[in-house]
Amino acid sequence: MLSVTDDRDIEVLRLRKESRQGLWSESLKLLRDIILIIAVFILLGVFIAQPVVVEGTSMLPQLHDGERLLVNKLVYYKFESVSWGHLERGDIVVFWYPKEPDKSYVKRVIGLPGETVEVRNGTVLINGQELNESYLDPFHNQSLPSFPAKKVDEHFYFVMGDNRDNSSDSRYWGTVPEKYIYGKAFFRYWNPSNIGFLTHGEYNEEEVKTDDIRAESEK
Repeated sequence: MLSVTDDRDIEVLRLRKESRQGLWSESLKLLRDIILIIAVFILLGVFIAQPVVVEGTSMLPQLHDGERLLVNKLVYYKFESVSWGHLERGDIVVFWYPKEPDKSYVKRVIGLPGETVEVRNGTVLINGQELNESYLDPFHNQSLPSFPAKKVDEHFYFVMGDNRDNSSDSRYWGTVPEKYIYGKAFFRYWNPSNIGFLTHGEYNEEEVKTDDIRAESEK
């Protein structure tokens, strides 16, 4: 009969003990991976992206009640060299409502710091020039109200909903402080029929020239 003492190079395997050790080792690895994944998601939520839920109909037809969006939080850090790193006209932003900071609103950026915004018979004018807003639906813009010209202070933004007939926005309660804007919406992940990137507002060439003049004067 062979014995363990016959050859010290014989490897003795105790299958039951090895099985328990293997299970314990794999469980620790799984727990480590779960903790790492949670940490990554926390970092993403704090510094990069955050999910939000649309409530109400003020952004029809672009956004619908109950839809889920991802917002880019990098606008906080003002990376001027890239479009996703700073705010532009036409961006859909999520911010704390100035009069009740515990509430969040979703609107579109219309007026930039230093500009004068006027609404005349439902048409928006920036520094006296008509703003071409192709994303608006006439069905949701039938009342055509007028509002006096308002100068947008530095570090503030003039925001409006796309559903102008049913939107509480800067026309009624004033501009939004830059520090209250905590994200720029860029992707809709629910509902399934509308999954995809959100459309940014496109404007006429005259508006681009207006922005260039404002930027040069600030420099």
